Amino acid sequence: QVQLVESGGGLVQAGGSLTLSCAFSGRTFSSYAMAWFRQAPGKEREFVAAVSWSGMNTYSQDSMEGRFAISRDNAKNTAYLLMHSLRPEDTAVYYCAARRGVYSEVPQYDYWGQGTQVTVSS
Repeated sequence: QVQLVESGGGLVQAGGSLTLSCAFSGRTFSSYAMAWFRQAPGKEREFVAAVSWSGMNTYSQDSMEGRFAISRDNAKNTAYLLMHSLRPEDTAVYYCAARRGVYSEVPQYDYWGQGTQVTVSS
């Protein structure tokens, strides 16, 4: 059974940066595409970014305007989300997700983490 554990969330001032980590266990990490989604109170879960199993291909939501970058380290079984120039509207619970095969911006992933809260103050 795959387990995903996010870390790195917290409170940051607008304009600041955070790096989220997602530790993967239970299966072969390099067989899974990884993604980050976020969900703000009262809103639907929103795609943020995804990375292929190899790490060579990434895809980010256009609305992030290049402020977020996803990566992975298959040797460490960990995916990352680097966030900079954070805005109050980025406040949300951030979830990592894993799926076999091709990554997707649709939340049809096999496994989900519990989420980590990111709060951006103005």
